[in-house]
Amino acid sequence: MSAVTQRLVKGGPITARLSELGVERGGVLLVHASMRAAGTDAGAMADALVQAVGADGTLVVPAFTPENSDTSRSYLDRVRGLDEGARAAVRAAMPPFDRAASPAPGMGLLAETVRLLPGALRSAHPQTSFAAVGREAARLTAGHRPDCHLGEDSPLARLYEADAQVLLLGTGFDTCTAFHLAEYRLPDPPRRRYRCVVARQGRRQWWEYEDIELDDGDFAALGHAFEHMDVAGGGAGAVRTGQVTAARCRLFRLRAAVDFATVWLGSHRRRP
Repeated sequence: MSAVTQRLVKGGPITARLSELGVERGGVLLVHASMRAAGTDAGAMADALVQAVGADGTLVVPAFTPENSDTSRSYLDRVRGLDEGARAAVRAAMPPFDRAASPAPGMGLLAETVRLLPGALRSAHPQTSFAAVGREAARLTAGHRPDCHLGEDSPLARLYEADAQVLLLGTGFDTCTAFHLAEYRLPDPPRRRYRCVVARQGRRQWWEYEDIELDDGDFAALGHAFEHMDVAGGGAGAVRTGQVTAARCRLFRLRAAVDFATVWLGSHRRRP
């Protein structure tokens, strides 16, 4: 039995469980996953997800690269306590974003596995790219404007239009990237400057741009409200829950999550 066949066989029971949870064959699925929580091989999980959406479906993962920015949270954590010389050395060693080759280690093993699948495509943003494989991959990853992290000119808006599903596999709502699209839909969201390393005409250089100030600090509370929004009234709820391998999972419509988040954030966030 070949290695590929072994992986497909291994993914079979996982595929069945994903389908039971409600993953749609032929649909578009955005996945955030913790393989540590799942307790299984990332390759087998990727194969199972591809099988679950089927030949006419599309699998999408975040492929973010905060490692090449000196305005990112990961950079600030990395250089905390260092003097300016040491900080400058860290900045000098940052590789420029390469759409084909830059890894996304902070996104986890599943995201990296999907990014490297044959036929996978990646959007062009040097900080918040998405990788996708399947029928709609080209459309979903096209046109990601470099000064728009997660707004109307990003794959999130295309996923909203596609009525995609979101699967949180062993992760919480604090990782729910879809909520960021709602931040762009608030009136006059706060803005800030960002910097990262890019390659232009074969040369490494810093690029600075302005975009809205992304804030996931209240996403766990937002997700709790979304998950329980109509349970009190006896409704079935917008979020389906279940277990896949060892991971607790939540499955829901991205469009429903963004619409709810737009209202919730508008009433819960204090404006300066």
